Amino acid sequence: MIPHRPKAQVETVETEPSYHWVSFGHAEGHLALRDSPAGAFSPDSSELAVANGDKVFLLSLGASGGARVLHVRSEGVTDFDIRSANFLSPTRLLILGGGLIKTQKGFPPRTPALAFQWDTTSDSLSGKVESLGAEGGTGPPHYFPGLRHIGIEKGNTFELWGPLNGRGARITVPPLTQPANLYSFSPDGHWLLLAQIATSSQPNPVVVRLSEHQFVDSLAGHGASVLSMAFSRDSKQVVTACEDGKVRVFSVPDWKLVRTLEGHTGPVHWAEFSADANWIVSGGEDGTVRVWSTADGKLLETLEEARAPVLSVAFSPDSRFVAASTESTVLIWRRQP
Repeated sequence: MIPHRPKAQVETVETEPSYHWVSFGHAEGHLALRDSPAGAFSPDSSELAVANGDKVFLLSLGASGGARVLHVRSEGVTDFDIRSANFLSPTRLLILGGGLIKTQKGFPPRTPALAFQWDTTSDSLSGKVESLGAEGGTGPPHYFPGLRHIGIEKGNTFELWGPLNGRGARITVPPLTQPANLYSFSPDGHWLLLAQIATSSQPNPVVVRLSEHQFVDSLAGHGASVLSMAFSRDSKQVVTACEDGKVRVFSVPDWKLVRTLEGHTGPVHWAEFSADANWIVSGGEDGTVRVWSTADGKLLETLEEARAPVLSVAFSPDSRFVAASTESTVLIWRRQP
């Protein structure tokens, strides 16, 4: 893991922005590849958590750079593999992962999905290890930083569990007759978006009003499967990343298509708003990270250093940093005037 400061590779665009993004560093490992990459940033944007096997690298985003290494472990579990590491507080990480159960003989079985808090100061477990979906028949857990809850899907039922207070809720959506492989809750708790619904040929995500537990609309206009969906922090907009190579922005609560952002050559795996919703960052199969203006949809910069499919991207809470993750590498850029 070597933080470095090479010159950013930037594709020329028609409108010259008043700032640019420069490469800040990279590390071996990954952010959450299928959910919540924004949670990898610390609340004050001073650190980024990068998962690599049973370790977490805490990369300093200050002027001096550098990193700390956390050795994550769970009693009775071997070959622990971290799926994601998300900040719950400045010194507390939420770890999602799993491993093999220690046995005296025979082939060790895999654990169910495990969730626990890890203290970054003492490099030790904080609290107890929770087993998620141990009864079977559930989808993988997803952490939603805006809600600070983990979501677990089982058929047409979604369980929410808060790692900080141990409380939860169960939401059943009667019209949903097949599992949804992709879903997203709004930070204000009013909406649930469902996509990649099994056996359905309809690519457009379905909108659920949580107060009614009913379908109320859809995000129309997608030409292929939606690969990610993210609300803005104020829950007034949604951005989707699509297999058809386009990024789309919708308004809430009328669910109208506001803008279609085109430029990626190939599927777009992830798109997210900055905290202030001024920008959108997207990453795709073409190995590029693209920064867009939310106001007019213009492409501001294309960052081409990944050299592999980009699976997740995120802004830091202060919007000064962008992080992108391939299967095995995390890249970071810093915004400069």
